[in-house]
Order: sequence, then structure tokens, then C-alpha cells
Amino acid sequence: QVQLVESGGGLVQAGGSLRLSCAASGRTFSSYAMGWFRQATGKEREFVAAISFNGGSTYYADSVRGRFTISRDNAKNTLYLQMNSLKPEDTAVYYCAATDTYPVRMRDIDYWGKGTLVTVSS
Repeated sequence: QVQLVESGGGLVQAGGSLRLSCAASGRTFSSYAMGWFRQATGKEREFVAAISFNGGSTYYADSVRGRFTISRDNAKNTLYLQMNSLKPEDTAVYYCAATDTYPVRMRDIDYWGKGTLVTVSS
């Protein structure tokens, strides 16, 4: 069992930056590949970024590549998402997720956090 708690969301102007964190507890953090997903109001949840078990491999949705950076600190049991050059269309609830498979696919997710809201004003 793994518990995931996101933090760092908030209101930011377009062009600004935010750093999301996801604190994990329970089973060994490094046993899981991790991902960030987001869901805007009225839309389906979508993939944002993923990172492998030891952090050596990452990949991103086309919409965020070059602006967002996913990272992890296995010693601190924490996942991060650095978001730069934010756009109003990035407004969504952001969820971290854990899975024992890589690449990360939504259908394979074992654990979800409850989410943190990011709002980007124009």
C-alpha cells in the first residue's frame, strides 16, 4: 500500500512557475515508477509526465515538453513537477500516481493521490 499526497498547487499568472511535490509513504518508493496526470474541468484525465524507478528515464506529453520537468528523490520519498512558462490551458487538478510498470500508462496505475489544483490566469 502506498499513500500519495500532492502539494504546491495554487494561482499563478501566465508565464509564471510552480513546483508540485508528491510525498509518498508506505511501501518502498523506489519500487514504483511515477507519473503526473491532470484533469481540467469537464475534460478527461490526461497524462503529463512520467519517470522511471530510479529517475534515469523520463518522458512528457507533447503539450508540456520543454516547459515541465519531472524528477524524484528516492531518499526523500518525493516526486516533483517543475512547471515553467505556464499557460491558462495548464489549469487543472494535478494528480501524482504510482505504478509497478514502466512506461507509465493510466490503465496500469496502482495508486493515486487526491490532487492539487493549479490555476493559471491570463
